[in-house]
Amino acid sequence: MELVNQHTKRIMEGCKERARDAGLRFEIETLEYVVTNRDLLELSPKIMIPTLYDYWMHDVEVLKGKGKYELYPSNPYETVINTRPAISYYNDNNPDWLNVMIFYHVLAHVDFFQNNLYFRHTWDYDFTGQALSDKRVIAKLRSEHGHWVDYVIEFSRGIDNLVGYFSELDRLFPVSIADHSLRLNYYFDIFLQSVRKAKTNEYIKEIERYNQCITAQGELCEDIFFAEVDRRYPEFKALLAKHKEKKNIPSMDLIQYILEHSHFLNKEENKWMKTIIEVVRNTSLFFQPQIRTKIMNEGWASYWHEILFLQDDRISGHEVDFARVNAGVTAMPRVGLNPYALGMRVFYAIEEWADKGRLGWDYQRLNNAAQREKFDSAAGHGRDYIFSIRENMCDFTFINQFIDQDFVSRHKLFVAGRRLNESRMVWEYYVKSRKAQDYRQMLLDSLYHPPKITLDLEKGRQADSLYLLHHFEGKPLVKEYITNTLIGMEYLWGGPVELETHEVMPKARTDRPRAQSAGDKGADAKIQWQRVVYTMKGRKLSRRIMA
Repeated sequence: MELVNQHTKRIMEGCKERARDAGLRFEIETLEYVVTNRDLLELSPKIMIPTLYDYWMHDVEVLKGKGKYELYPSNPYETVINTRPAISYYNDNNPDWLNVMIFYHVLAHVDFFQNNLYFRHTWDYDFTGQALSDKRVIAKLRSEHGHWVDYVIEFSRGIDNLVGYFSELDRLFPVSIADHSLRLNYYFDIFLQSVRKAKTNEYIKEIERYNQCITAQGELCEDIFFAEVDRRYPEFKALLAKHKEKKNIPSMDLIQYILEHSHFLNKEENKWMKTIIEVVRNTSLFFQPQIRTKIMNEGWASYWHEILFLQDDRISGHEVDFARVNAGVTAMPRVGLNPYALGMRVFYAIEEWADKGRLGWDYQRLNNAAQREKFDSAAGHGRDYIFSIRENMCDFTFINQFIDQDFVSRHKLFVAGRRLNESRMVWEYYVKSRKAQDYRQMLLDSLYHPPKITLDLEKGRQADSLYLLHHFEGKPLVKEYITNTLIGMEYLWGGPVELETHEVMPKARTDRPRAQSAGDKGADAKIQWQRVVYTMKGRKLSRRIMA
């Protein structure tokens, strides 16, 4: 691995000038390295961070990568990491015209890293420098404690997807909210929506009642308003008191709680383990936004490498070469998901909609397809709008807001289903749905979404254990991982660990013929769920069904 030569660096500097002129914003200093296939294989398990701490699983991944490369030789065109300065890696055999395309792609990634608000906790330090310091600390601890260091790393990584990423953002960058009382915020934001599950019209009526009360009573309004609330909902005061108690408890994720309250880790001879756990937690927090913005990030980079490359006078004569490479990168598969292709097309669509004023109510209220097709208010602020999207959204909000029926129909997208052809004994793929809501849900289901697991301190005190509550969202935990994860948590906690979750209730066996009628094949039996509690005590796992 070595720095690019001066000729290639001059090409990169020319790309920077053109990218900044187009509106991209990034720190001017960057580092570009030429890497071999071997370098890429060794960097990949470390998520391309050369200074990341050593761990035995990295070596296993390198061996797996080498075997895979021998069977299916292929390399990425580039890789860029979110550091200060930004570091990018390139193959050593790229022609100049391809480097121009790749450099534009990389610079758009850097712009995304340094301007998207989900990355703001990474803006104030250089992660490669921090990782190098952590690597040296772990190497020193490994020389003192041997393989126990790897056990602690493994146990910590087993739960590092449960870090409180959004809580961390909220702590570092608190959002100023309207100056209302806690009672008022709780009533409208939590009680009506989550506890009472009020319908939209009921919720709006309560807002109108409060506004009328403000107009009529002024400063006395709140007491008068909540006198009526207390009459309607006698339980409100008790629930508000509980909410106030929780509000005063600092929010901690699972790893933080174990670090602070584990008697085992807080023994003098075990305190070295806390350093390793903190390194694993901080590393996970650093990579959280990249996982949550994959489609947007790749779409943004693909959008800009296409726009800027075609405007660059240095690539004359290589338009066909570019078209071939670009088509391979941004082609929409019929089945499956290409984040480069999907993200790029959504950004193009948003820019067009904003240019034509199709994001406002005047367009949304139209029901006639011909009128919607012809609508154009010549608003002309599409480019500015996509920059604001780049700054403020993640994949979930991006997909949820902009994947609509117009987009799905234009690009002929669909949800594919799979069924068994019993006569030929093969699996067949078919068009299951062309509705935007189904396609959008398929995309949302594919996004990174770790389980929400919180601590139940009351049950933990009663059982003298670490009691974990899985907030069930329709998807069960993966059974294969439960045993090893709970073993690791029991070790770090220094006592029993209990996990409350949901599982599919097994059906009673029935003597049913294998062949089914055509009507039966399309009918999915309703899944029934049951609550279960796993207990890990003395490295032995038990399971009980809750009533």
